[in-house]
Amino acid sequence: MSEDIRIHSWPCSYYLDTSKQWLSGRLSLTPLAIRFTADKTGELLVNFHLSSISEIKKESSNLIFSSLTISEKNTKHWFSSLQPNRNVVFNILEHFWREQLLSSQGAGAAAAAAAALQSSKGKELTGLLTGSQKRLEDTARVLHYQGEQFDNIMRGLNKIEGDMDVADRLLTELESPSWWPFSSKLWKAPLESKAKEAATASPARNQEGILLQIPVIISHRTDSNAKPGKLTLFPSGLEISDCSAQVLHHFGLKDVDDLRVHSPYEVSVRQRFIGKPDTSYRLLSARMPEAIPILEMQFSKKIQFLEDALGFVGARKSPQVDLGSSIWQAATGLLGGVVQPSSPGGGREGMDSDHLQLQKQEKISQEEAKELRQILRQLKGLALETEAELERQDEALDSLTSSVDHATLAIAKQNRRVKRLT
Repeated sequence: MSEDIRIHSWPCSYYLDTSKQWLSGRLSLTPLAIRFTADKTGELLVNFHLSSISEIKKESSNLIFSSLTISEKNTKHWFSSLQPNRNVVFNILEHFWREQLLSSQGAGAAAAAAAALQSSKGKELTGLLTGSQKRLEDTARVLHYQGEQFDNIMRGLNKIEGDMDVADRLLTELESPSWWPFSSKLWKAPLESKAKEAATASPARNQEGILLQIPVIISHRTDSNAKPGKLTLFPSGLEISDCSAQVLHHFGLKDVDDLRVHSPYEVSVRQRFIGKPDTSYRLLSARMPEAIPILEMQFSKKIQFLEDALGFVGARKSPQVDLGSSIWQAATGLLGGVVQPSSPGGGREGMDSDHLQLQKQEKISQEEAKELRQILRQLKGLALETEAELERQDEALDSLTSSVDHATLAIAKQNRRVKRLT
């Protein structure tokens, strides 16, 4: 993503110390920097990196006017007349400043960005493979949760079959003549055992893993009350909570009617109602690019990328259109005879020769090639595990279908027997 992406901007006034006057303009926030542009001249008066900030405070200018001060190196910048209000601007700036300092890039983000321009083909391929690995891991987590749901359904169907066995014994006793010598003890023991099984299975259904949890700035209906909070993504939906961990709203997968991506750092989620106002939240976060792929996978039919986010989608997806060819072309050189059966030696010799050829053509270092091989092995392992899980779920679906058919026939049969008794 480009450093010039504007996350947010606010009309305000800036105190220019050289001329001892307040100038009106716009304060802008980018992923890595803070800028102020004057309205009249269009001159960029302030432009510094987030990592160079030492303090952000709420203060008063002339002991009257509320202001926001940003200390950068040995300079203190004053901003006033902030719209919609000072608290909103403070919360957003502090959030991105904190996340910038806590991120793995940290204060060296500018140097990393400069180094990225000079990165080799090996680093580019490593980045693509790492992104693909993360996406596959997210998919595997969702798939694992789906498998757990199938297991829960199977346990429920087994309980239904046990209950139908109990009902069959009850109906058999009711249909029997009064002189029938057998007592009702035949069906009490299975009933108790099934109740114990249900009691042991219920806690497992209440457990659900967290896919991702990130800090966010939450706006509810209006932009004037933006407050810090957390966004938690579950396989079954998403949850929004405030900074004190109090849940503000939980959206299930079926509850979300509209999910819009306004920028790589900002999304809005809405649930529509008839006869009362919609429930809508707008979420802004420095780590939102991590959450968007998961949201896109969960709400593929409901998510909408707006104009400012289309560049992010293109940058994230269009390379992946050619990802298969580029990655697996690299894999061809790294895995040798496995993908090139025409190589006479195959095995280790084919791998070494293709590796040397690839290193010569693309200038991939030995360390980068080793890292690529390791990531490819991990991708292969994830793909095999995903394939095995899909096969297991296919078998579970077949078993579910037959169990549902059997339960439906059993229920219909018991209903007919009950009608004959009444």
